[in-house]
Amino acid sequence: MTTLAHAPRRETPTAGWLVAAGQIFRRWMVNTLRESWGVFAALLQPIVWILLFGQVFESVGDIPGFGAANYITFLAPGVLMMTVLYSGVWAGTGYIEDIDNGVMNQLLTAPISRSAVVAGQLAVQLTVGLVQSALVLVIGFAGGARYPGGVAGIVLALAAATLLAAVFCAGSVALALVTRSQIALIGMSQLIILPLTFLSSGMMAPALMPGWVRSLSRFNPVTWAVDIGRTGLAGTADAATVAAHLGYLTALAALAFGWAVSAFRTYQRTQ
Repeated sequence: MTTLAHAPRRETPTAGWLVAAGQIFRRWMVNTLRESWGVFAALLQPIVWILLFGQVFESVGDIPGFGAANYITFLAPGVLMMTVLYSGVWAGTGYIEDIDNGVMNQLLTAPISRSAVVAGQLAVQLTVGLVQSALVLVIGFAGGARYPGGVAGIVLALAAATLLAAVFCAGSVALALVTRSQIALIGMSQLIILPLTFLSSGMMAPALMPGWVRSLSRFNPVTWAVDIGRTGLAGTADAATVAAHLGYLTALAALAFGWAVSAFRTYQRTQ
């Protein structure tokens, strides 16, 4: 009587990549939950923007050509995108901590795809960003914002916020691996996010902007995301415009992810 020997099942490359990304996701999520005060603190800024700025500048909504029922309704999508933008640019700080603590060198010795490492951490950032985005919309509603676009508009706004977060989270990781310095990362992040914030339609209607600012804002990814969220929540989204802006954001996110993976491999070669 013979016994059939079964060869051990080999894991496919895709399955192995997903397992590795899942392990990285679990590690970063545990760290995030342990420091949940940081996520809570990140929500204080949108609360100030919506409840304070929304009241102080409420009369701005009465200006002819502003195009919104009230300023808080206009402001909420802008605050939504600025929340994920400001959170996203700090994503690279965790990598610098790993470099300083020697964890990164240990990770480099593991047989793990570098893209899986980046994807796992990025997935955590996007999950946290999605929760923050939903809370910002709730805060905005409590402050007086209204969303005639309903569930479809909310989903569209959250999708735009997630793509915008992906762009800046991946970009922050790449910058962290290139600079390898918290001070340099913070300085460059501030240099990037402040112009993007104030040269966008987040706080002011394009019709009321100076001509040169309005022209620059058309090429600003924050404006693309804000416009998707604002028209979606208002129920006035134009399918062609939304598709174009979603395409631009998706392309930028893919480029930023590729840059982060490339920066990771460059870092490995220099060790």
